[in-house]
Amino acid sequence: MLDHPHATPEAPCLDERALARALSGRHLIGGRLVPAGSGKTFPIHNPATRQEVAQAALGDAADVDAAVENAATAQKSWAKLPARKRGALVARCAELISAHVEELARLIALETGKALRTESRVEANTVADILSFYGGLGSELKGESVPFAPDVLSVTVREPLGVVGAIIPWNVPMLLMALKIAPALVAGNTVVVKSAEEAPLAVLRICELMNRILPPGCFNMLSGFGPECGAPLVAHPKVRKVTFTGSAEVGRIVSRTAAEKLVPVTLELGGKSPMLVFADCDFDKTVAGAITSMRFTRQGQSCTAASRIYVERPIFARFVDALAARVDAMVMGDPLDEKTDIGTIISQEQFDKVRRYIDEGRASEGAGTRACSRLPQDAALREGLFIQPHIFTDLPNSSRLVQEEIFGPVTCVFPFDDAQAVLAAANDSEYGLAASIWTNNLRIGLDLAHRLEAGLVQINQNLVVQANLSYGGVKSSGLGKEASLESMLEHFTHKKTIMVNYG
Repeated sequence: MLDHPHATPEAPCLDERALARALSGRHLIGGRLVPAGSGKTFPIHNPATRQEVAQAALGDAADVDAAVENAATAQKSWAKLPARKRGALVARCAELISAHVEELARLIALETGKALRTESRVEANTVADILSFYGGLGSELKGESVPFAPDVLSVTVREPLGVVGAIIPWNVPMLLMALKIAPALVAGNTVVVKSAEEAPLAVLRICELMNRILPPGCFNMLSGFGPECGAPLVAHPKVRKVTFTGSAEVGRIVSRTAAEKLVPVTLELGGKSPMLVFADCDFDKTVAGAITSMRFTRQGQSCTAASRIYVERPIFARFVDALAARVDAMVMGDPLDEKTDIGTIISQEQFDKVRRYIDEGRASEGAGTRACSRLPQDAALREGLFIQPHIFTDLPNSSRLVQEEIFGPVTCVFPFDDAQAVLAAANDSEYGLAASIWTNNLRIGLDLAHRLEAGLVQINQNLVVQANLSYGGVKSSGLGKEASLESMLEHFTHKKTIMVNYG
């Protein structure tokens, strides 16, 4: 049961600013909301107004050590609980999160600038679904009987790894945290999460809510920056598994540190996901699918965003026109307004990065560009980090906009004439996370699905991550899988062989 040395609302709170203030300046360690050991904090801003809404605890190595020690102590008794009982507790957490969906949606919209209706509420509901899914999988932590000799009983059992260090990003922090903590906890591990410095509030609220149900120390939450807080978590000798979502550059650093300790890692490192559109597709369905695929309601801040769209030449011009018209009709505005389709970029740093890509694309000789939707006119949002979605055509394949992950509302559209040529173009990327194919010819669709270099390929749809569907990439998009039974068994347990000679 959570020990409350700091006043936070017990019931769902729909005043997101009051809730942000109540969570201000705290980690959650050992079942208690506590300040950083140093007493230091850093500001959290609403990207739609640039106003400070809270302070976050500034974690360092001492805070990491306190959290990991608490988690290591708690893990011994947590692992002894029957697996189905652990699952039942996680399922109870899902019910509690479901009761708090609206407050979590409003809080994440406040700190990230993601639109409430199109993004934030969907994410909050998905968190509850993921916890519920894994809560029912406790009975699947089973081993095997291995034939060895007539007088030897040989079996395998699944055992937890110990303390899991989880580092999450800012784009969908609640969902991606749930994909890490739920399988880890049900498998008998305890967890220390390092939140993204841009978005620590909603995940802290989830941690606080779950600590009302989980034993103290099972689920701990730290906020801070990578070098001072994330790096010590990865390097801590009692952290026996690391799961990280973020950039490929940082993922390589995480992997090297974990390798020095010989501990396993799961890495989800982004993508440059292609969308292949054939002339025989259901045109209207495909245009609508492209709107979903580009993740423009999330300002393109998604590793599965369709940032490269290849369209068969006979429908290319029509498709680009229809796509631009649909995006142009989307409403950009206050993330907390129900009328808003598109919110903001997360931070000034990311805003400047995306603007540089857009400026480079506009300066490319022969490139076509369409800036869609309209910046909000509300004076209160004048300083907000809003960027119009941009659709580029006629860029060379060597362009940085085509090759690099922008993580902003930018997509590049190309015509193609031949299925083999478009396959080569789609695979011409260091990333391999996701892809989609849009055609009514399933022979072509399935053939390309098998040959696309991606961990997740969808035909005639492009859904976001779903519980029970294995999710993870190849090449520079990472290592390991999430969102499935496989992720719990293969990434949060080890297999032990036990042999009994009774001859």
